[in-house]
Amino acid sequence: MRLTTKGRYAVTAMLDLALNGQYGPTCLGDISKRQEISLSYLEQLFSRLRRSGLVQSVRGPGGGYLLARPAGEISVSQVIDAVDETVDATRCQGLSDCQQGSTCLTHHLWCELSGQIRHFLDDVTLAQLMQRPDVLRIATRQRNRVEAGILASSP
Repeated sequence: MRLTTKGRYAVTAMLDLALNGQYGPTCLGDISKRQEISLSYLEQLFSRLRRSGLVQSVRGPGGGYLLARPAGEISVSQVIDAVDETVDATRCQGLSDCQQGSTCLTHHLWCELSGQIRHFLDDVTLAQLMQRPDVLRIATRQRNRVEAGILASSP
């Protein structure tokens, strides 16, 4: 079971936007530099995030993106859903055809795990993540690295 790059990057970019867009629009180029995510990939993700009503775009000089709702009203699972991603622990994507068209012995176990993961991600908001000391420390390091022109990341 794993969350693909699309889901991980979407959550990372939205958290970056929440942390850095509190005082105005944030351009995708800045997120791209801080998070080392391709600008073209971010454009694709933000197109989906905008259609899902999680972000809004601001045109013109000083434009970029803003959260469409307060960070406390945006859960991690909403971000993952917006980019058409799923967190599924089953081998069959929940279709019950895991063993030559039939349900495998552990299918229901993995479905329950998927449900637990979903419930956990439903309960985590961007605002909660923004308050975590580890997130704040890393965000500061990333901003400092970009300001200093150092693009390689370090833990």
